[in-house]
Parts: sequence; structure tokens; C-alpha cells
Amino acid sequence: MFSRSTSLFLKRRLVSNLSMAPSRTMVNKILPSAAEAVKDIPDGATLSVGGFGQCGLPENLIQALEEHGAKDLTCISNNAGVSDFGIGKLMGKRQVKKMISSYVGENQRFKDQYLDGTIELELVPQGTLAEKLRAGGAGIPAFYTPTGVGSAVADGGATIKYKPGTKEAEILSEPKEERIFKGRKYILEESLTADFALVKAWKADKAGNVIFNKSARNFNADCAKAGKICIVEVEEIVEIDSFDPDHVHLPHIYVQRLIKGDNYVKPIEILTYSNPGETGASSSIFQGEAGERRKRIAMKAASLIQDGMYINLGIGIPTLATNFIAPDVHVTFQSENGILGLGEFPPKDKVDADLINAGKQSVSVVPGASFFTSSDSFAMIRGGHVDITFLGGMQVAENGDLANWIIPGSLIKGMGGAMDLVGGAKKVVIMMEHTVKGKELKILKECTLPLTRPQVVDTLITDLATFQWKEGKMILTDIAEVTTVDHVRSVTEASFEVADDLGRY
Repeated sequence: MFSRSTSLFLKRRLVSNLSMAPSRTMVNKILPSAAEAVKDIPDGATLSVGGFGQCGLPENLIQALEEHGAKDLTCISNNAGVSDFGIGKLMGKRQVKKMISSYVGENQRFKDQYLDGTIELELVPQGTLAEKLRAGGAGIPAFYTPTGVGSAVADGGATIKYKPGTKEAEILSEPKEERIFKGRKYILEESLTADFALVKAWKADKAGNVIFNKSARNFNADCAKAGKICIVEVEEIVEIDSFDPDHVHLPHIYVQRLIKGDNYVKPIEILTYSNPGETGASSSIFQGEAGERRKRIAMKAASLIQDGMYINLGIGIPTLATNFIAPDVHVTFQSENGILGLGEFPPKDKVDADLINAGKQSVSVVPGASFFTSSDSFAMIRGGHVDITFLGGMQVAENGDLANWIIPGSLIKGMGGAMDLVGGAKKVVIMMEHTVKGKELKILKECTLPLTRPQVVDTLITDLATFQWKEGKMILTDIAEVTTVDHVRSVTEASFEVADDLGRY
């Protein structure tokens, strides 16, 4: 017989063990169809929609939502889709009232509706958008960031909505609260949450634990956490305990509804692959007069790359620098959509729709690569872990101001990750042609386009010249073999000094 005290102890221990015992039943989150999953999304709902470009899009859920017909939707998504795919399909039926995005450049249907005043647009830097979603899902109402300081993001006045049929703004963005921490200026950004999250993943178990695939993770996990009701579509649903708990990317506490998708299209926005026997330097992109200009820029940029660097490349001309890196220089390329260890373009038979770069091109990865969420990607960038970023430019000013994201009333693309990169990378290098088609000047006394960030350019490389900013002065350090200092002055509005040891390339 046990003593009374021992009996009480054992009873308490039994109760304690029972309270920690696993649940004998799991809530069934699996629905039979995408239509069933979205049928209660009402008019006026706010949605967070995963994906980057067309990679990792919840195709089945978007299709079902189009058929469901909910309208006046606010969509939080990095991109606005294209005219006939992704969120663009919802715009075809005028279901979207407002987009909150970082880049909308590929959707002509959206741009037409925006410029016609029938849809609202709130452009948000890509890293800020990811952090708004991450913070919203974590219960953090707002945060300070240096991204956007000195631009319309901070100052306000960006056109959110035009008056229908006019070029006159009906709704303008508001200025942001500013504070200085340790001598640096920051702006206050409010977090984002959504009524519903539409998410695409690779695999889930029946409990709702989710695994993403390669760069298709991107914004999906951040969108999932920000949604009050998260609906996930996957390619495969497996039994509980089919995969190691350590391999779960999104725990089932964030998932309320789960469906198995089918008939995936998985288009690749910019299908890019390597051809047997063709090296990067001999690529057709470097042929002809325009190709020679690009080649000069890329070769000069590659000369700045040092062994051991972590590097981020913007879309367009900056990606070409990889073709001319010295063989004994080993670097790691970071892509803002969630890749560390970016490789070359793959052979045609190795193309993977779940593996793209920030320019939406099909790519490969190198041994030792890793994949992660968009918020983790921009933590690397905004946290100062990237050594150098190479970006394109529309205009650069004499004092180092940069404009590279919008031409008001005309070219509506968005800033993407540029504002984050110029505020977070240790060194900012701009690569661009010296003039627009040999006529319009791009290197000016003052930028006439809205700024990406003031006084941020460290080095500017063009097809004619290279400039560096030292102690606030713009200095010509190198010129191309095909030009002269006098010619460079004639096509440069900005005033500059010439280095004593002027180089050639």
C-alpha cells in the first residue's frame, strides 16, 4: 500500500501526463476542391497571395476565385500577375479593387486599369512588403526601416488612384513618420494582415504541415502567416509522420484549409537555358553594337568582384557581369526571391519551374545553396550581409542620387527590391548605358524622376565611363577605349572631376 502522500503524488503525475498526451483526433482541414475552399470569400475581402512572378502561384485557388466571382478585392502580392495568368485573371473580370505590390511591370491589363483610374495601386518596396506580412503574422503592428527614406515612399505624394479617364490623382499616398536611430533616418511602416491567405506549396501532411519547393517558397510562407484564414494548395498530401518534423517549413497551426491541386501549368515567365558549347562571353546577347556596349559594362563590373563576396544582381544588364568573373574568384550570388548560391542557366532538359531568379529566369544552383522565405532573404539584404549589389538605373545625379523605379504617368513597374538593396548592401554599383539611344542624357545635375534613394551610388559604370563618389565628389576614374574625356563631358550633364590615374577599359 502507498502512503497518502505518495498516492496524491501519483494522481497528480497521472493528470500531468494526461494533459500532455497527444490529441487522439485531428481537425480535418482537407477540402475536396478549390471551389469549396474559396466559396465563402466575400466581396471586399483582403487577400495575401503567395508567389513571385509566376513561380509558386496558387493556380487552382485563383482559378476558383475567378469562377466564384468575389469582387472589390484588395490583393497583397509581390506581383500583379500577367494579363492572362495569376491575379491578372481576376483583373480580367474587374474583381480587384486595389493591389499592394512591389512590382507590377509585366501585367499590361493591370497598368491599363491603373492609368484609367479603375484600380488602386500601393507600391511597397519588396523587403518592406515581406516584413509587413511577417510582422503582421507575428502580431507586430508596425516597425521602423531605412528602406524608402528620401523617396516618395517616405515623403508621400505617390498616386494610388487616378480620377477615371484623367491623368489627375484622386488618391495620394501619405507621408510616413520618421525617426533617427544612431544617426540614421528611418520611417515607420505599418504591418499587413489579410482576411484570407492563398498559398501554394509542394507537399503537406494531413495535419497541414507544409513543405515548399526551392524558390517557389518566396512570399508563400509570409503570406500564410498574415492570413486570418490560410488556404494552402499542394501537389501532394501525405499521411501524418511521412516526413521529419525538422523538415516542416510551415507548421500546421498556420493552415486552416488544405486542398490538393491539379492540372498545374507552372509557366516560366522568362525561359532561359544554356546551349551546349556556348560560353557566357560568346553569348548572342553580346553581339552587334548594342551587345558590345553591354559587354563593356559587364566586363568592367566584373573587375570589381573580389573573392569571397556575397553579391546581389539586379535584373537586366547587371546579370551579365557573371560571364566575366575571373576563374580564381569564388563568390556567392544571392537572389532576393529566396536563393543563396545562384548558379548558371540550366540546360534545356534541366529547367525547373520552381527554380527562378529575381528576373524570373530559369536558373540552377551551386553545391551548398539554400532556399528561404522572402522575409529571410531581405533580412540578409537589409541587415547588411550583402557585400555588393549591382543594379540598373534610369538616372543618376551629380551627388549620387539614384532614380530607377518609375516614370510617373507612363512607365509603371515598381521598385521591386531596389530600395532595400541600395539601403542595405555595403556597396552600390549602378550599371547602365550612358544615354538613352544616344540622345537623352541620364547622368544629370539633378534627377528629374522620382528618387529610389538620395546620395547612395558608390560606383556608376556605363558603356563609356566609370565614376566613383568620394567625399561627396563625383570622379571619373575610367573611360572606355572607344571614347575620350571630352566626349564623356559632352554626354554628361553632371559636373565631375577626372582622376589623375585615369584608367581604360
